[in-house]
Amino acid sequence: MRHRCRIHQLGKPADQRKALLRSLTTELIRHGRVTTTKARAKAVRSEVERMITLAKDGTLASRRQAMGYIYDKQLVHALFEGAAQRYGSRKGGYTRIVRTVPRRGDNSEMAIIELV
Repeated sequence: MRHRCRIHQLGKPADQRKALLRSLTTELIRHGRVTTTKARAKAVRSEVERMITLAKDGTLASRRQAMGYIYDKQLVHALFEGAAQRYGSRKGGYTRIVRTVPRRGDNSEMAIIELV
């Protein structure tokens, strides 16, 4: 039973899982949309929403937290500049997950995660 197990394991050790989520978060913020598996999209959604919430806050402490997570420092600066005007009126739900056709090689469920 998986009662109260809230973390998405993704079949990886903790260090690989953290690196995967950091890179997916960085690329999603950079490009606006990423095609990945449905499980990875659901796992990265909370991380992206956390980064956008930090950017809306805009304090120095939140900027340092975002720089510790996102790989590209210029991307953090751009996120903090544009997040307040883009997501100022929203209280959450900054991402959208759209299911697509299964992957051809292993029939894995695929999805597109994009910024709203």
